[in-house]
Amino acid sequence: MGPKEVELILVKEHNGVQFTTSTLVSPAGHPHGHGLALGPSHGHTPVPGEERETWGKKIDFLLSVIGFAVDLANVWRFPYLCYKNGGGAFLVPYLFFMVIAGMPLFYMELALGQYNREGAAGVWKICPIFKGVGFTVILISLYVGFYYNVIIAWALFYLFSSFTGELPWVHCNNTWNSPNCSDLWAFNNSLNDTHKRGVLHLQDSEGIADLGLPRWQLTSCLAVVIVVLYFSLWKGVKTSGKVVWITATMPYVVLTVLLLRGVTLPGAMDGIKAYLSVDFLRLCEPQVWIDAATQICFSLGVGFGVLIAFSSYNKFSNNCYRDAIITSSINSLTSFFSGFVIFSFLGYMSHKHSVPLDKVATDGPGLVFIIYPEAIATLPGSSVWAVIFFIMLLTLGIDSAMGGMESVITGLMDEFKFLHKHRELFTLIHRCVHLPHHCSGGIYVFTLLDHFAAGTSILFGVLIEAIGIAWFYGVDRFSDDIEEMIGQRPGLYWRLCWKFVSPCFLLFMVVVSFATFNPPNYGTYTFPIWANMIGWCLAISSMTMVPLYAIYKMCTLPGKFCDVSLVYISLVYISLVYISLVYTSGKSGLYKSGLYKSGLYKWEVWFI
Repeated sequence: MGPKEVELILVKEHNGVQFTTSTLVSPAGHPHGHGLALGPSHGHTPVPGEERETWGKKIDFLLSVIGFAVDLANVWRFPYLCYKNGGGAFLVPYLFFMVIAGMPLFYMELALGQYNREGAAGVWKICPIFKGVGFTVILISLYVGFYYNVIIAWALFYLFSSFTGELPWVHCNNTWNSPNCSDLWAFNNSLNDTHKRGVLHLQDSEGIADLGLPRWQLTSCLAVVIVVLYFSLWKGVKTSGKVVWITATMPYVVLTVLLLRGVTLPGAMDGIKAYLSVDFLRLCEPQVWIDAATQICFSLGVGFGVLIAFSSYNKFSNNCYRDAIITSSINSLTSFFSGFVIFSFLGYMSHKHSVPLDKVATDGPGLVFIIYPEAIATLPGSSVWAVIFFIMLLTLGIDSAMGGMESVITGLMDEFKFLHKHRELFTLIHRCVHLPHHCSGGIYVFTLLDHFAAGTSILFGVLIEAIGIAWFYGVDRFSDDIEEMIGQRPGLYWRLCWKFVSPCFLLFMVVVSFATFNPPNYGTYTFPIWANMIGWCLAISSMTMVPLYAIYKMCTLPGKFCDVSLVYISLVYISLVYISLVYTSGKSGLYKSGLYKSGLYKWEVWFI
């Protein structure tokens, strides 16, 4: 067989496991050499008989990250905030927070997942006392999944309803219209009565206490969504990486088509001018900066565990720094671009009905399920444009939902290894808790979950995550890990952001989130106190994972007194942060919602 050369590579110990790789290399002139690799891949604690899968192609990962970060909020929230907060001037605080917090946190999560090759909980083997924050973000993703898929089902229902000669929501001749159904722009141009058209049968419910029975049409749409998501994820990133080639690219095609149509409409340029109008005096208002900071926190998808899960399937040497810059920039540019599409049609609606633009401009589901469909319905060939628009909503929603599901699946499978053999069954079970949303009063359940499930709790989770990486695991050690992966150490700017700027920014956002809390409402409907209590219990249930797991770890961790003392100090630090948040909420947000008087706040402080 001829002489052989053996190449032996020794890789440093990582998390208690030494990695060695040996390769049998043929010398020149012997093309038939054989290669043998021994040991697990970098950064992955080995599981007997298991090799961690990786993305089929690099572009699969990039599209998945972009598809998750670019979601429905890019369409219905950013344009409205930009218009409301000084037009183009809003980009100043938005880009500022993007640079000092958005990108650094985005980069941090990608690097954290790629180096440790675990889900949101497993990565905290680097600092076990903070593992609770991993369960926090997994729980938040689970809660969000309970209602996010409902939006996709609504979009699918509207899509099916669009395959008619005349769109059903433009008149009151349908069997499901309420007796007081009227034109959208009657009632002094108020949008509070638009639900009387009854597309989602909201008129059959008087509030969250009167949900009614599930509607078979919406339940069937949800079943279709579950099937699509299941077969997109059941085999892992090998299948989801292919689905995003459609779901992540389709929205850009549709947005471009809608923009080309929108700018030809009368009044469209007035809408775009209002969107871009610059009022730098608005920058003196604190609310403008708060809105910009809030938008950055939620638009990039940091804190849901999705970025960690996706990057854990990367190759160890992947350039996660470049990925972070590219994907976060594309997300912001998409938000800005979608504003032209939205406001071209809002300007058209303002012109057509002779009403001020601020009567038309709104954010949230009302924009994409009421205002925009109404605008499309007045166009020639309205059914075609409606189909195109709701296909865009479907694709925007599906890849974001896939990301949230993957966060839960990867996080729990990496933590509980026996689930690896039952991924298909686990994925199916994870999808089956949505029926309350498909009753006549489902919009109230959706509004309540949307307000509490991933608001303050997600900010709290990212704050503890940043503190754990920067101050307990250590920025220097984290920078060493990144250098080991990509051969380039993060610059001083990134290290300063991770250690000082981003944690301070997040702490500020958490306090502001509590201090400015307002109870949820839907139009003129105000939720009862008991509903707010359920909402706060939902939010607190995820945040308590941090101190509860720290207590568990302190009680079970072996070691000398000094080691336990260090754990205890860490626990006290986390608890103090948590108590301060509860105290702030008790003096502001909880009091407004009636929970302070009910004694829930006092009970929680006693518990902590």
